Amino acid sequence: MPDRNTDERLLESAGAGDAAAFQELYERHRNSVFRFAYRLSGSVENAEDLTHDCFLSLLKRVASFEPRRASLRTYLFAATRNLWLKQLRTLGRESALDEFDENDFVAVSKAPLGRLLDREMSLKVAEAVASLPPLQREALVLFEYEGMSLNEIARMVGSDLGAVKARLHRARERLRKALQPYLNSNREIVTLEKA
Repeated sequence: MPDRNTDERLLESAGAGDAAAFQELYERHRNSVFRFAYRLSGSVENAEDLTHDCFLSLLKRVASFEPRRASLRTYLFAATRNLWLKQLRTLGRESALDEFDENDFVAVSKAPLGRLLDREMSLKVAEAVASLPPLQREALVLFEYEGMSLNEIARMVGSDLGAVKARLHRARERLRKALQPYLNSNREIVTLEKA
């Protein structure tokens, strides 16, 4: 995990026009911002745009980052979230799952049938996450994929802790219902494969 003080110094230098400092910050945080944007938007193209716009806004408004409030990573996630919500308002709907590289989410399994099932399950999980309402998807992605605490999420999205817990609970329940047929059939096939 990047050192906050180093991030702060790099951001200060980047704000003063040091391109190398900005490049280092970009390289340090780009992948996590992209993953977060992808999981929110469900599209590689949208995630690339959101990531680009996030870092561009950071460079334009260096002074808006307040290190005493949050880490740079949290700040970047909040900026990405705001850009995504703006995109949703502009489009008037959620983005579809346009592009998906299934190999990014495939778990390794030795048996061919296991690999096929892992790949299919990964696709179904990604589809189920993409189908969640935006606020539930956001809570799930931040908690499960990005490893943020409930308190961090609440601060980042400007909501109370109870609302974040409720969104996360509803998201998990929707996923459980959507994936139930696959969970049951995978257990049966795995049992057959081991026999």
